Amino acid sequence: MRGYGGSSKPPAGLDHAGYAKRAMAADVVGLLDALGHDRAAVVGHDRGCYVAMRTALDHPDRVSRLGVLDGVPIGEALARCDARFAARWWHWFFLAQSDKPAERVINADPDAWYGGSPAEMGAQAYADYHRAIHDPATVHAMCEDYRAGLGPDRAADEADRAAGRRIGCPVLFCFSTRDDMAELYGDPAAIWREWAPDLQVASVDSGHHLAEEAPEQLAAVLGAFLAAAGG
Repeated sequence: MRGYGGSSKPPAGLDHAGYAKRAMAADVVGLLDALGHDRAAVVGHDRGCYVAMRTALDHPDRVSRLGVLDGVPIGEALARCDARFAARWWHWFFLAQSDKPAERVINADPDAWYGGSPAEMGAQAYADYHRAIHDPATVHAMCEDYRAGLGPDRAADEADRAAGRRIGCPVLFCFSTRDDMAELYGDPAAIWREWAPDLQVASVDSGHHLAEEAPEQLAAVLGAFLAAAGG
């Protein structure tokens, strides 16, 4: 995603729209065009699931299958924001506010803020991650992602919900069993069913970073979902 890791970090622009999921969905379509693909399956985790969902909604002719991992639509999450959500996910609002930007606090000690370890994530993945979180430009871009989440991303979800738009392709919702999806939402799959009539549900025994913590399990789940489309 733009802004993260070694990706380019364009200006945020008006209302943080440069980091809106609509802009990132356009990046996905641009990549398909560059590679010469008319359609592709799109899979995203956490913040990436918002990009994947927005790609399927804004460009339904380009997405054959959609995988959303460990997340519900931003608009749905914010509509359910209660004391429990605020206590567990307070970082959404810390990162998104701009009166006292979060970047200064985070850059003072990125390791303390972001956490993670080679034991949890694997040495190679952790090395890439550690390099990224120590880049102030990356930290700023990640904050812009969250600022866009509370602004244009929420507005886009709410507009789609009001218009009755749904995801037309098959959708897989996969969650990690040791994360807090059930604690926050009860049955998060029920939320996705309102958006995706053709929904499959799976789980992986891991914490939040399921791609790093349980790569073989996740690969099996995604492989089965994608194979059902004929490869």
